[in-house]
Amino acid sequence: MRSLADVLPGVATSIGVPLPDRGLPALPPAGSAVVVLVDGLGANLLTRRRGHAPFLRTLTDHTVAVPCGFPTTTATSMATFGTGLHPGTHGLMGYEVLDPRRDVVFNELTWEDGPPPEQWQPHQTVFEAAQGSGVAVTRIGPGFFDGSGLTRAALRGGAFTAADSLQQRVDVAVAAVRSTPRALVYLYWGEVDKVGHVHGCESWQWGEEVEAVDGALRQLRERLPATCSLTVTADHGMVDVPPEGRLDLAHTPGLPDGIRHVSGEPRALQLHCLPGARDDVQAAWRAVLGARAEVMTREEAVRRGLFGPVEKALLPRIGDLLVLSAPGHSVVDSRRHRPQLINLLGMHGSTTPDETLVPVVHLPAPAVA
Repeated sequence: MRSLADVLPGVATSIGVPLPDRGLPALPPAGSAVVVLVDGLGANLLTRRRGHAPFLRTLTDHTVAVPCGFPTTTATSMATFGTGLHPGTHGLMGYEVLDPRRDVVFNELTWEDGPPPEQWQPHQTVFEAAQGSGVAVTRIGPGFFDGSGLTRAALRGGAFTAADSLQQRVDVAVAAVRSTPRALVYLYWGEVDKVGHVHGCESWQWGEEVEAVDGALRQLRERLPATCSLTVTADHGMVDVPPEGRLDLAHTPGLPDGIRHVSGEPRALQLHCLPGARDDVQAAWRAVLGARAEVMTREEAVRRGLFGPVEKALLPRIGDLLVLSAPGHSVVDSRRHRPQLINLLGMHGSTTPDETLVPVVHLPAPAVA
């Protein structure tokens, strides 16, 4: 696998879903498959904190680290995972993003005031392809995900089953696999990310949550039928940003000048500039931030391939300038960022390996492989 975009297509192909050939080695065949996405479980974090994951620690021969894409944020990565496409194609470009048609910035995680999800992201998802080929698709997560804008844009297809606790989600996953001879089951768990945001990814609380997930994954593997594979991955990693590393652009002279909209998130801001102001804005931000962030143009970001190949119609969703924070730093905007967001300790969005690399653990079906 080259990236997070290859994970779900690879698993789906292994259970017989006809998808375009991606030129990658095929996964061993299976009758059914369970895919678990642990929000915020970065590959480097998992390696450093492996003492908290005794089950996953034994699976190093089945584990690879792959990039999740850019920006390293849940909404973008969920679309990459669910469609098998890169951000420049599926179009979910960040935590907050500009809808150029309406000239409105909306939040792709909450989808408040967002456009119709199926129009914003029109490509077929892997779940839709699996369902269309006769596979019983079950998606498991918190109830408020069912029918949400992000779910409809990135993860539509099949049936949704709400379950709150991790144990309940494991139980539902096992039941879904055992109820039919050919199933694709997706299980989401978000507490690792939540704990990391509040307490930091280097905290004991983060390790304790990983221990809980690791134990549940061991139990899930033991309860699955021998014809079912298990894949574990994540949407992004995380870094800690202490209070002294946060710069508030609202209270920094010169930084708000020439800017029409601010989108993205604190570690990967996207600046939409007033006509003719881009060069001056870039110079001002570079002068203030120095080594704390890289300030690049949209064209440079596209040339570097940060978003993957970018469809021409999607270019206006990307900021005129991107502000990619270095480790330990972020740029917040108290004019629009909620205090809860500004005060988060663990953050992601930028391009450091701790944020971009995610694990992919694939355990083949013992009775089929």
